[in-house]
Amino acid sequence: MTTRLWRTFALGAVLLASLAQARQPAVSAPAQRITKSGTVAAIAGPTASFTGRVRVDPLTAANESINASTAYVTFEPGARSAWHTHPQGQYLVVTAGAGLTQEWGKPLQQLSAGDVVWCPPGVKHWHGAAPTTALTHIAITGNQGGKSVQWEEKVGDEQYQSR
Repeated sequence: MTTRLWRTFALGAVLLASLAQARQPAVSAPAQRITKSGTVAAIAGPTASFTGRVRVDPLTAANESINASTAYVTFEPGARSAWHTHPQGQYLVVTAGAGLTQEWGKPLQQLSAGDVVWCPPGVKHWHGAAPTTALTHIAITGNQGGKSVQWEEKVGDEQYQSR
């Protein structure tokens, strides 16, 4: 009889614990978010910041977990950014074509598909397509205080062609 009573007590305790657990709100784990291709509108690179035709396809904004934004940027042949800096730096992952980049006071550098460029915080630079070939890169840009870029003067034709 004692064993039977003990089993009944133990079973009752297990059932009560299960009921108590079932009443507690479920803790939801973070879930993946998928942004379907084509659901975010592309924008034209503003003429104040770019020379030539440039298409910017925003991919991600900075969020509470990663303080960086990303975008596909496509430069038509001869198109380029103005001189600029990034307060937290920027990676450029060249995905197609050929291009150029330059730091202030340094020689032009050629870019091709597969190249990765690190633009350190505060370093004045520009980048864009080669004269006869388009360039596409993924830009991964750090943010500071909600700001990711400081635009400066445009790159003149003489600077662009001084290879």
